[in-house]
Amino acid sequence: MDKHSYHDMWVYVEHDGNSVQPVSLELCCEIRKLADVAGEKLWAVIVGELAKEELARVLDCGVDKLLIVRGEGWTPFSVDAYTQLFTELCREYRPSAVFVGGSIQGRDFAPRFACRLPTGCTSDATELVYDPKTGDIEFIEPAVGGKMMAVITVPEMRPQVGTIRPGTFRYSPTGPRCCETVYEERSFPLEKIRAEILDFAPDQEDDSLNLADAEVIVCIGNAVKAEALPRYRQLAQLLGGKLACTRPVFDRGLLPFKLVIGQSGAVVKPKLLFSFGVSGAVNHVTGLSDAGCIVAVNKDPDAAIFHYSDYGIVGDMDEICDLLLQQLEG
Repeated sequence: MDKHSYHDMWVYVEHDGNSVQPVSLELCCEIRKLADVAGEKLWAVIVGELAKEELARVLDCGVDKLLIVRGEGWTPFSVDAYTQLFTELCREYRPSAVFVGGSIQGRDFAPRFACRLPTGCTSDATELVYDPKTGDIEFIEPAVGGKMMAVITVPEMRPQVGTIRPGTFRYSPTGPRCCETVYEERSFPLEKIRAEILDFAPDQEDDSLNLADAEVIVCIGNAVKAEALPRYRQLAQLLGGKLACTRPVFDRGLLPFKLVIGQSGAVVKPKLLFSFGVSGAVNHVTGLSDAGCIVAVNKDPDAAIFHYSDYGIVGDMDEICDLLLQQLEG
């Protein structure tokens, strides 16, 4: 395969017809920077019709080219249809890389079309680096339970495919550029769609479980005692914030999965984060790398979390929590 015959970086723009998924906008902003370093163009691939206001938000990320697919068989989402579509589009246009948001849909069809091409697909990278010597993209992510950082590349095949979890990168639009629009009239035979949606019920929204835009977070680690949970929840409320946890706390059944911060959970960007009894494993701290100020509390002075915190308190987490509650309630 001649890698030099593949050009430009694509971002799949996931939407419901009315609004674009935030992860797609985050990816457009990040891949804009990566494409500039590589000297390539940024394409936004949109399947189906999108509201003008939302299309403007996509263009505001500095997109060079819009590839808009029209036709039948794309709504509702079908993994069969989207796998076939991206297989065909990649073979025809030969992009150097394709980035897909790590949503339920994205994680479903991205590895499938990558396998058909065939090429490699990396998931849940926390950093993307372009190597000018090889033209390869380095997908960097924690591995072996967070004990090391893995650098994954696709040195022989193209395009390089990757799914990125929501919240990994910042949404920081640079403004619209001169953008070309290409329309593709394609349809997928409905009889080839193997799954049928019988019913749909949206998730019941619980704002307390949404950490994405929380400005203050109180995060508890595996050292927490079940009977102490109400105190930390109260502390979060007094601070005007939300309670969160590490993966082991969820594994113990103490808090729901949506409150997990880290590689397998949410990526957060609070202005202030209190960390109680958290060891500081890499697979956790990758979820809070964009926090404005981190205050860590741990009885172990050598805990790794202190390497990532702005302020560190060596002491019993429950005692420190009680002292903070006294100050805030007094």
